Amino acid sequence: MLTRDFYSARDPEVSFDGDYILFSGRRRPEDRWQIFEMKADGTGLRQVTSEPMDCRRPVYQSYFYVITADKPWRQISFVGLQPGREPAIYSTRLDGTALRRLTFNPYGATDPFLMPDGRMVISSRQSHRVEPGPEDRAPLFGVNVDGTDYAAFTGGQGAAWKWAPAVTSNGLVVFVESDQPRPDRAGWLAAVTTRRPLHSYRKLTEPGEWLYRSPSPLRDGSILAARKRAGDGSTFAIVRFDPAASAAEEVFDAADYDDIQPRLLAPRPVPDGRSSVVNEQDPTGILYCLNVNISDLQPRDGWTAGVAKRLRVIEGMPRTRESDGFPPPARRVLGEIPLEKDGSFNVRVPANIPIQLQLIDEHGLALRSCQWIWVKNKEPRGCIGCHEDGELTPENRMVDAVTKPSVRLTLPPERRRRVTFEKDILPIFRSKCATAGCHGETASVRLTSLAEVRAHVGASARTSPLVWHLFGRNTSRPWDHPLPAIQTVEGMPPKGGTSLTDLERRLILEWIDLGAE
Repeated sequence: MLTRDFYSARDPEVSFDGDYILFSGRRRPEDRWQIFEMKADGTGLRQVTSEPMDCRRPVYQSYFYVITADKPWRQISFVGLQPGREPAIYSTRLDGTALRRLTFNPYGATDPFLMPDGRMVISSRQSHRVEPGPEDRAPLFGVNVDGTDYAAFTGGQGAAWKWAPAVTSNGLVVFVESDQPRPDRAGWLAAVTTRRPLHSYRKLTEPGEWLYRSPSPLRDGSILAARKRAGDGSTFAIVRFDPAASAAEEVFDAADYDDIQPRLLAPRPVPDGRSSVVNEQDPTGILYCLNVNISDLQPRDGWTAGVAKRLRVIEGMPRTRESDGFPPPARRVLGEIPLEKDGSFNVRVPANIPIQLQLIDEHGLALRSCQWIWVKNKEPRGCIGCHEDGELTPENRMVDAVTKPSVRLTLPPERRRRVTFEKDILPIFRSKCATAGCHGETASVRLTSLAEVRAHVGASARTSPLVWHLFGRNTSRPWDHPLPAIQTVEGMPPKGGTSLTDLERRLILEWIDLGAE
């Protein structure tokens, strides 16, 4: 045993030369998890982090370089869990200095693994989706070691929950997946290739007989993993698994306890080093898009050039943990701008905050929304279109938005607009709806209860029966599957009632598309 002086130790990571082991540990039960490093024989122990949060799942980064430094240096990444918050990925130098937060998904990110090209693949939870499928899930994402260029790695392929990615020597990313989150982080094995991760998914084992966890690569393209039989109360043993043959052989089993997180204690190739444009002195970054009309939707779905007219940029404000989990982040508007005629946009936004982009039609209805993203300090981050194929190469042409200065959406926090039921929507309902000429004063209790109103709102304004009554028609789009059967809707207010102003109606639409707070 190498960590006799620790109350608990886990998450081993072997250095590229095979001489050192990085791990997370607690010397006493009341301690927070911190990152430690020791020689492979257990000597030379030193503490790397001393942070006011739990620090887990460390990985060595390769060489890191910025243009203002005289030479590159080495870093580590780890998962940090602040009290009352979801986990995020951080980095620090090997001496524990220069702590940086890398990910800003309000639903959390975990399980970093450094790929041969120097990028990290991580598991990043999502709790909202545009396309059909489970709303709550954790796909794999790729991100640079400085937190830039966060992008989908596996998308919607396979099961909803994916953990513990590991890259084999022959270019497979093997991971554990499950249809639901599990406390033991076990499931079946699946894989994608590093060359075409969005289009190469395949299942390596079937759900049922065996549960796997914590895969780790070996030199020959196989992996080590922990495995146990499902449902019989057995413990995890260590197996060698061959992805090519989908076959496993047992390597080690201490029957009285679980054997997990195996690692090969040997030298391994050093991944590519990475440079960075991130400059902590710049509080902003740039988001641009070449053409929002390039999409995974087709014209037959009703998605054609000109449908989207404007772009709304939203800030997410993560909430603290509640007894039943993490509530959705509160949203406030950074700004709204018209799209260029060619479908492009170019905005400057605050760095290091969760950001969501919404495309808006001519009536103020949100058409599509992206997942939570962010930009790092001074990062120029671009996309090709709206939910386009992530492996697509764009046409080599200059778009209108990038020929102009970025539109600044950088108001200070106190000036960013938040739309809430109590402040913005309730006064409209009281003055225009709970009246004798409309629903009547007897309906005032139902119309002034947020819970009652939410029950008739829906996930988006365009699919909301409340909005249909405001427009006098079903405002759903062809890609809203399944399409609601209702086609004829009574307009509101009824004859004799007081009509809503354009501003009041827009405010209701915006409130719903911002999460109906």
